[in-house]
Amino acid sequence: MNKFYAKSVLSLALLAAMSGAWAHRTWLIPSSSQVEGKDPWVTFDAAVSEDLFEFGANAVKLDGLVITAPDGSSLKPENPFTGRLRSSFDLKLTLSGTYRVSLVNESVMATYKQGTEVKRWRGTPEALAKEVPADAPELRVTSTLGRLETFVTSGKGNDTALKPVGSGLELMPLTHPSDFVPGQAARFQFLLDGKPASNVKVSVVPGGVRYRGVLREQTMSTDAKGEFQVKWPEAGMYWINASYPPRPAPPATPAGDAVKPGAPGGAVTPAALVSRDMPAKRFTYGGTLEVLPE
Repeated sequence: MNKFYAKSVLSLALLAAMSGAWAHRTWLIPSSSQVEGKDPWVTFDAAVSEDLFEFGANAVKLDGLVITAPDGSSLKPENPFTGRLRSSFDLKLTLSGTYRVSLVNESVMATYKQGTEVKRWRGTPEALAKEVPADAPELRVTSTLGRLETFVTSGKGNDTALKPVGSGLELMPLTHPSDFVPGQAARFQFLLDGKPASNVKVSVVPGGVRYRGVLREQTMSTDAKGEFQVKWPEAGMYWINASYPPRPAPPATPAGDAVKPGAPGGAVTPAALVSRDMPAKRFTYGGTLEVLPE
């Protein structure tokens, strides 16, 4: 049982360190990012799936939903719903301009020892104090502040809702989301707690992976000002993903040797696999952007 547990934890650690090409993705997508008319509505879906923008794994809860109107005011969603594979809600665009729609959530992961057993716990910051002993041996805690986001525009776009919040990892479109054009580069900036986030690895993946059979991922890193650019190969929905700090490399094991919990000679234990080099805070971002044909 111990060997099976250790191998399972090692597999999870390796998967976490692999390229996003093999991972499930969490996303928030609008039915349209640019609308016209006197009574425009947009429907949003939030889900986790292996194929981008295809429902196939789990719904994303709508806790932490923040909708910022073109005048900077906060709005409430209409017809919110959470099912097995997706969550959905509607938004009536009563004002002309650009809306920012975000799902912001903080989670906590902890590892500690209880006797000789390694315990793992995941939940909210509020539940941590109630369910995990503060004096637990070898207690390690990592909090993750995640932001899912998209932008929609009714009529002519504006920049009021695009102003930084100043918390967590944020994407600032330096090229307005209404101005993305296939074949042309768009400029962006990542901020971390309101300051430029340099040397952040960014992944850009177009939707339709299920039908292409290939990922077609673009990767780049932000410069000293936290800036980067993306050249859109074609029209469509795109997913931009980043996290900070970089994930640690998976732990090494002796060549040709199985993982042996508690074995001498530097063998990796389950506790080390779970908690080694984990930062106290992590920040993630997942944004959905639409590029329309000219």
